Amino acid sequence: MEQYGAHISRNGLYMHGLEGARAAYWNSSAPSLCEQAVRRGEALFSADGALVTLTGEHTGRSPNDKFIVKDTMTADTIWWGDVNRPFKRTKFDILHGRIISYFKDRELFVQDCHAGADANFRLRVRVVCENAWQALFARNMFLQPDPGELDEFEPEFTILHAPGLAADPASDGTNSGTFVLVDFAQRLVLIGGTSYAGEIKKSVFSILNYLLPERGVLPMHCSANIGPEGDAAIFFGLSGTGKTTLSADASRTLIGDDEHGWSDNGVFNFEGGCYAKVIRLSPEAEPEIYATTKRFGTILENVVMDAGTRILDLDDARHTENTRASYPIDFIPNTSPTGGGGHPKTIIMLTADAFGVLPPISLLSPEQAMYHFLSGYTARIAGTEKGLGKEPLAAFSTCFGAPFMPRHPSVYAKLLGEKIARHGAKCWLVNTGWSGGAYGVGARMKIAHTRAMVAAALDGSLAKVAAEPEPNFGLRIPASCPQVPGDVLNPKNTWGDKNAYDITAREVAGRFEKNFTQFEAYVDDGVKKVAIRATA
Repeated sequence: MEQYGAHISRNGLYMHGLEGARAAYWNSSAPSLCEQAVRRGEALFSADGALVTLTGEHTGRSPNDKFIVKDTMTADTIWWGDVNRPFKRTKFDILHGRIISYFKDRELFVQDCHAGADANFRLRVRVVCENAWQALFARNMFLQPDPGELDEFEPEFTILHAPGLAADPASDGTNSGTFVLVDFAQRLVLIGGTSYAGEIKKSVFSILNYLLPERGVLPMHCSANIGPEGDAAIFFGLSGTGKTTLSADASRTLIGDDEHGWSDNGVFNFEGGCYAKVIRLSPEAEPEIYATTKRFGTILENVVMDAGTRILDLDDARHTENTRASYPIDFIPNTSPTGGGGHPKTIIMLTADAFGVLPPISLLSPEQAMYHFLSGYTARIAGTEKGLGKEPLAAFSTCFGAPFMPRHPSVYAKLLGEKIARHGAKCWLVNTGWSGGAYGVGARMKIAHTRAMVAAALDGSLAKVAAEPEPNFGLRIPASCPQVPGDVLNPKNTWGDKNAYDITAREVAGRFEKNFTQFEAYVDDGVKKVAIRATA
C-alpha cells in the first residue's frame, strides 16, 4: 500500500485490518483534499472558491439506520428504544469484515483528529473514508492535533466510512442498505450506504454523550459564546431553531455552534468547526455565516449552483431544505482561540413553535429549566421534512438532541440541574417560531426582535423587568424589552382571533402533558409541580 502525507502515524491502518488498500492519504491539508475531491469527480468549486458536493439520496441523517452493539458494557447503560436500537456483535463483525474487503484496492483518506477542546476530556478520533471531501469534512469539524502528535497518534475511537457499500437487511440485520453502527467495546464506528457527512459528526457526538457523564461532564447539543465581561452563555436548540445564528454574534466571542461539554472547569467545545444550515441564508440577517459560503475550504452540501457561472443559489431547495455548510470555526470572526469558557451565566433554550402560542421569551425557574430540557420541544412544518402535511407537527426531542443521547435522559437532566444550582445560571425559553397565528396564518418571529430579547437576557437587564404570568404553560413573560414592541411579548396579543389562540394553546399544552408522562418517574416533586398540564 502506498502511503502519502507529511504526518503518517506509526499506529497505522494495520490496526484496523486495512492493509490491502491501494493508497492512503494521511492528514492531508485542506487545499490538497479540495484538489483530490475535484480530481476524483466528487465535487466542484463555486465561483467564490467553496467546494460544492451532492450527497445523493441521503441529504440528512438516517435515524432509523443507527444501531449500538448490545453487550455486557452497554446492556444496562444505554436507553434502549426507538432511538438507541440494539445490534448483535456477530452481525457487526460481519459488516466490519465487509468494509475491510470493500476498502481493498481503493484510495483511502485518513484524518487523525481530536474531539474536545479541554485536554482533560479530549477523545482521539481517526476517520477513514473513501472520499476526499468527507476527509475534509472531518478536518473542518474536529480539532487538529499538533503536527508532532500526529506521528505517534493512537486513536481511541475509529470511524470507517464507506458510502458506496450497502448492507443487505435480510442477512445483515440492518433496517435498510444504510447503516450507522457503534461498538463501544471495540471503540469502532461503521458507516455505509450514505454520503451524508453529518453521520460522521453526530457519531462522535453520540460517543462523547455516552462516555462523559461518568466523568461528571454534561454533554450538550448547544452553541456557546462569551460576552465582553467573560460571561459565558449556552444556547440549546434543535435544527432550525436559530442555535447557530444567535450564537454567531459579532459583539460576543463564539466558543462553538453545536456540541459542548460542561465540566467543573466550565464550558468547552467538542469541535473545531461549524455545520450550519444555509437554505435561504440572508447576508443582512446572518452576515458572518453567509460570508463562509464564499470561502475556500468551506464545503457546501446540496447547495444549488449554476453549471456555467458556478454562482450559488442559496434560496433553491431542489435538492433538500437541509443544505449545509461545513467550515473551520475560525471562518467566523471573533472566535475563542481556546474553544472554552467559564461556567454559563445564561442558558437559552430555543424552540421554533409553529403553532404560534409560546411567548417569544420567558424566564424559567431551575425546575422549569429541567422540565423543558427533558421535553426538548419544537415543531416541524411542511417543506422541511418528507411526509409532513399542511399542519405543523409538535416534536419533542429530549435534551434537545434525543437521537444523540445514548443514556437515559434523566442522567443528563440531573447533571444540568446540579450545575444550574451550583453556578446560579439564569434560564430562558426563547420561541423563534411563529407569532400572530400558527404556520400558514401568522408570521415567523422577526430575527431582530429575537436578537434584542436575547441581548437583554444576556446582559442581565431583562431579568430585572417585571414579569406577567402566562396561564397556559406556567411561564413568566417580561412586561417590556428594549427594541421590541410590547404586543409582541405576549403571544395572545398578536392573534386576531383570541378564542383560536386559547384553543391552540390548550392543544399544545396537552401535547406537552402527554409527552412528559415518560419522564415523571425520574424527576423530583419540584419538577413535577411545574410540569405543563392542559386546562379544561
